[in-house]
Amino acid sequence: MATGRTRVPEIRKGDTVLLLSGKDAGKRGVVERVITNVGAIQRTTAAPGDAGRQARRGFWKPVSSRPVSVVVEGLNIAKRHTKPRQTQGRTDRAPKVQQGGILDIAKPVDVSKVMLICPSCKEPTRIRHTVLEDGRRVRVCSHCGKAIEVTA
Repeated sequence: MATGRTRVPEIRKGDTVLLLSGKDAGKRGVVERVITNVGAIQRTTAAPGDAGRQARRGFWKPVSSRPVSVVVEGLNIAKRHTKPRQTQGRTDRAPKVQQGGILDIAKPVDVSKVMLICPSCKEPTRIRHTVLEDGRRVRVCSHCGKAIEVTA
């Protein structure tokens, strides 16, 4: 990243993707949101043989080696069981009750488990990046060579 250019993300909100693995492998869906855990770190202890400052205080390391995941609409659905809970209303006379039940929630999928589908040729494709004449970097389909525009 020493060139100073901004990095163009591989998969964005609104892209149509193909799930490559898991219980919904082979299905297509639209990306609802992209989750990045770039700042997520956790404190660990040093190895027993380590000496010095790290062994005394512990050191920080990234939580995940793959920090980016995506939520795909209608895929990787999990059931969430919730209890009815009493919440404080605006007045104390009538407390509100949050309804309980079973919710269907789309869980995040690692970005390596999805593949972008080109909007023009409708094929799962790898992404190339090119620089236009005006200096913008765009994503390009490796099959048909057309620029991939954001739909959302």
